Amino acid sequence: MEWYNIVIPIVTLIVGAVGGFFGGVFYLRKQIEKMQSNPEMLQKMAKQMGYNMNKQQMNRAQNMMKNQKFPRK
Repeated sequence: MEWYNIVIPIVTLIVGAVGGFFGGVFYLRKQIEKMQSNPEMLQKMAKQMGYNMNKQQMNRAQNMMKNQKFPRK
């Protein structure tokens, strides 16, 4: 059994995990940015989590999301 039969799968797994993590972070950040400007998406997410939000709660949630800073690295 050669050394590269062991090393290549391990390196591939590590690279895939790291790439998947950063891809997931990028996707989630984009979704959150979309929700800031789209109240229907925010309402839909709240319903999926089991919450019914009235207008005042929606406005408060949108303001919280707009005030939150998402650092770019």
